[in-house]
Amino acid sequence: MSASDKRPDGSRLQTLTLKTSRRTELVDVTAEITRRVAASGVASGVCHLYVPHTTAGLVINEGDDPDVARDIEAALDRLVPRDAGYKHYEGNSDSHIKSSLVGVSRTVLIENGQLVLGRWQAIFFCEFDGPRHREVHLKIQPDTGA
Repeated sequence: MSASDKRPDGSRLQTLTLKTSRRTELVDVTAEITRRVAASGVASGVCHLYVPHTTAGLVINEGDDPDVARDIEAALDRLVPRDAGYKHYEGNSDSHIKSSLVGVSRTVLIENGQLVLGRWQAIFFCEFDGPRHREVHLKIQPDTGA
């Protein structure tokens, strides 16, 4: 569905595609999501984000210092090691567990046509079984008059 396809409630469903380059990687997608929210014309509402993958996720955290993303990657690798005798035979059980811990959806408020994020916050796509082609679905939904 293209960005111009509106549903009766005014919401718009879009898909952001990306190609990851490492097995474990946090990719900052804030700028692209911000651009799409601005282009939507929604002044006040919510932006729902959803990852349709079982070995990936979404997180909101500090985006100014790239060491934070690397620290998150390293901490998750320590918490959920790659080879820990998992029963799943495909060799990516750790990726499924990390996805479950991080989660596959986030909702961000929109006010004055902009995402409501803290000063240092950024939205990261979390790759746990790359490199791969991936998707993030966005549903930009305006407030309904109350």
